[in-house]
Order: sequence, then C-alpha cells, then structure tokens
Amino acid sequence: MGELATLRGLGKKTEQQLNKIDIYTRADLQKTGAIATYIKLGEPHLCFLYALTGALEDRSWLEVAQHDKTRLIIELDNYKNY
Repeated sequence: MGELATLRGLGKKTEQQLNKIDIYTRADLQKTGAIATYIKLGEPHLCFLYALTGALEDRSWLEVAQHDKTRLIIELDNYKNY
C-alpha cells in the first residue's frame, strides 16, 4: 500500500486507478488537482470527485458532497469548457 491509499477516503483500488494515470503521491494529486484527475480517470461517478477533494482537504467525501457539491460541479463544467 502506497501513500495515496493512506489518504482519507481513498483506498487500495483508488490508488491503483490513480497510479495508472501517473499519480503516485499526495503531491502528485495536489499538483494535478481533483478536477483534472477526475477527468483523466474518465469522469467516474461524482462521488469520486468528492473523494479526491476530500483526500486533499482531509475531509470525508460526504462532507464535501454536502458542502461543496455546487462549487465543484461549476468548477468541473468550467474546466471542461476551457
């Protein structure tokens, strides 16, 4: 188990998926950003975006979904249209 699997809300399977797109550390994830990472992964369920955001902010994905859902969806839409 590597560093990513130790981040809050992430596990071994998520780490394996992230490794496939050359993200191996928290620093890699931070540099790429949750939204760009989510898009590189093929835009799985939005819960995955919440989990990536939560991992970077040390918060539960449920908390992110409740408090930041609208902001993240707008950022995702803006990123795609950029």
